[in-house]
Amino acid sequence: MILGRLRGLFHRYADRHLKISLQSFDLRGPNGEAAGHVDRVCRVGRRLEVEGWARAGRVTLVSGAMQSSAVPELRRDDVAAALGGSPEVGFALDLALQDSPPQMFLSFDGGEVRQPLPEPTPGQYRRAVHRLRWRFLWLILSSSSDILGWRLRRDPACRARIKRRLDLDPQRQAGPLETRIFEPDTARKPVPDGTRITIVLPVYNAFHLLPEVLERVERHSRLDYHLLILEDGSTDERVRPFLRDWAAGRTDRVSLLENPRNLGFIGSVNRGLEQALERGDHVVLLNSDALVPADWDIRLLRPMLDASDVASDVASVTPMSNDAEIFSVPAICRRCVLLPGEGDAIDRAAQRIGSDLALAEAPTGVGFCMAMHVDYLRRVPRLDTAFGRGYGEEVDWCQKTRALGGRHLGLPALFVEHRGGESFGSEDKLKLVLANNAIVAERYPGYDAEVQEFIRADPLLTARLALALAWAGARAAEGLPIYLAHSLGGGAEHYLESRIASDLEQSGAALVLRVGGLHRWQIELHTPQGVTSGMVSDFAFVETLLDPIPVRHVVYSCGVGDPDPLALPGLLAGLKRGPQDRIEVLFHDFFPVSPSYCLLDRDGVFRGAVTAERDDPAHQPRRGDGSHASLAEWQAAWGGLIAAADRVTVFSQSSRDLVLASYPQAAAALAVQPHRMRSLPQRVTRPQPGAGEVLAVLGNIGYQKGAAVIADLAQRMTTGGGTHRLVLIGNIDPAYALPGSVVVHGSYRPQEIGALAAHYGITAWLIPSIWPETFSFTIREALATGLPVHAFDLGAQGEAAAAAENGRVIPFGAGSDPVTAILQALEAPHPETEASTA
Repeated sequence: MILGRLRGLFHRYADRHLKISLQSFDLRGPNGEAAGHVDRVCRVGRRLEVEGWARAGRVTLVSGAMQSSAVPELRRDDVAAALGGSPEVGFALDLALQDSPPQMFLSFDGGEVRQPLPEPTPGQYRRAVHRLRWRFLWLILSSSSDILGWRLRRDPACRARIKRRLDLDPQRQAGPLETRIFEPDTARKPVPDGTRITIVLPVYNAFHLLPEVLERVERHSRLDYHLLILEDGSTDERVRPFLRDWAAGRTDRVSLLENPRNLGFIGSVNRGLEQALERGDHVVLLNSDALVPADWDIRLLRPMLDASDVASDVASVTPMSNDAEIFSVPAICRRCVLLPGEGDAIDRAAQRIGSDLALAEAPTGVGFCMAMHVDYLRRVPRLDTAFGRGYGEEVDWCQKTRALGGRHLGLPALFVEHRGGESFGSEDKLKLVLANNAIVAERYPGYDAEVQEFIRADPLLTARLALALAWAGARAAEGLPIYLAHSLGGGAEHYLESRIASDLEQSGAALVLRVGGLHRWQIELHTPQGVTSGMVSDFAFVETLLDPIPVRHVVYSCGVGDPDPLALPGLLAGLKRGPQDRIEVLFHDFFPVSPSYCLLDRDGVFRGAVTAERDDPAHQPRRGDGSHASLAEWQAAWGGLIAAADRVTVFSQSSRDLVLASYPQAAAALAVQPHRMRSLPQRVTRPQPGAGEVLAVLGNIGYQKGAAVIADLAQRMTTGGGTHRLVLIGNIDPAYALPGSVVVHGSYRPQEIGALAAHYGITAWLIPSIWPETFSFTIREALATGLPVHAFDLGAQGEAAAAAENGRVIPFGAGSDPVTAILQALEAPHPETEASTA
């Protein structure tokens, strides 16, 4: 049995990790002309991934009944630079492979061209599997203590570590959070009296921003500063007169230098640095579209000043911003346009960060708002004019000063809004960035790898997440959705993804508190810019991070896998702080009813509604310390959350009845709202009589989904217990070995179901779940094909089968043999459900 489970687990591992890279090749048009290039062909498990570029109207991959196509439209700036054409020519396709060799079709106005695709040789395949097998065995051996912990204690942290080592976790893994960043630094010294700075502010146009930029510098600076404004021949005729008037009454603090001609950004900055060095102060390079908040200068200079008892090794300091590459919020290296007031809201959260633990050494600073230590400026006094109009010059300066022993720090205790970037993406800038990146790469070959490692490790993660949550609280004025979710994937996760997509359109952000991972809490902030996430075990720190969120919409989605589920409802209820906040409870399963979230008794059988009187070990919970509790205590704790909920949502009538049996007090708040199916397969034609009967099981099958039933059914079919062949479209728990006669297709995508039905000659479907599903995506997908669909008479799957013309309901009872019932249902006469091709 153990060997069978390992074999099944290896197949799942191989499906995900078996990668064989194949040779790239050129693409040709109808007349043999160059039409593109395939840069990457890779076999990944049972799928084929193809990337490249093509001057074609459409590119299509075909393997048997499966196909995947797209209009080339991905940006390929490298192609544009090489060919001098439009960069919108790239494509990236993947395809589920079947028995027939894969081919590529290019569609042109003048016709279609077929291109065979390379396939791995038997030797390549054997070598790849061999390497993967040894890697798998090593990972299993290194996980032996966690495997034992899972088998003996069902410790979810052990399970999470195993899945992470094998990279089988459906959820992204976050980095650990530093819980001490909000602690005040009692050893911090005050800023010395008389500390002075010179602010170098190059200006070219951007008239609409200048009044606010300058007013903020004047109002929010606390140090003795001198502002050098470099007016670089703006084409907007309003700029120079405005600056003259503004500077005229501030000559003690402001100098206006007017370039006789346009020098460009680097030329202007160098002129300002020359003047600043004569003054002998530390310098702040500030863009004319950077809006500084209160006390910004003291916070920006402090990391340099704190190191000033001896010669400082801090060459530059850069604050966080909404548009500052590796210092960006809410997501790293993603620009975010802020609404009025959001920058100051984020900075209020930044001011809470008191510990120098939050500082991070970075491979470079970013010049939109960068403090530069005067000692390093004396040694590298100019930006390199080889970078032309700009982009990359601060990287060059930072690399040169690093070579002299200087460090470059990211400062999370300050957030400066950057209103720039309106022209980002323009062809001129893209060409300039590409050219200047090439200069940086040539001069500093290891720089790009350092940046990628910084992005991967993200030493600013905790602060970035804290500031991102402050932004989300300001953006989601009507209430930030806060979901409690598990780490298991499946239908609940698909629903959550769909709901988050809607939240991003409406609120601009959504937060997920995920349980069942390496730490008790994984915090994920979803934004249009991406996902920022971290892990922590301390819920008090979670609450601290959530402090800036004024209005909250707390949604329980699923808590399966949490190490202390009896405490969960109280923690969630505590996130509601006032009448403006809301709580919603979703029943994707029955975890709030029983720790046996599928409502199965210890012997794996469903025996109806589970109320507090049920005396079965499967429904007896444990507390976080391992001590036993009663089902009555469980339902009292979860009943408190349900009583506090403004809405309780179930997804089927069957679920409604089961929930109300345990919580009749929820009737007023309870609503039945079936899921919306994002897409359904097309109807398929049933194979002609005589082609053979093929019964297909759809989905990824664990015990509650009917794995034991399928294993028994397969054995009985193999020994003559039926007239059907069995196919599994999906995977099965490795603990349940299937005979070699059963085809296991493996992972699939919903849009492929119709083609797979045609490929395998499927004549009927079976949904073998033995628990009352709260909603069944798979039965609706199977029903949509028009073929007969068999399901047990329980839960949402039974409801759907009973309501559909092509549904077949199989009697189900605690004392009955489900396999016999399936075989009898397959042999029973039914009117044929012939489906036509859509």
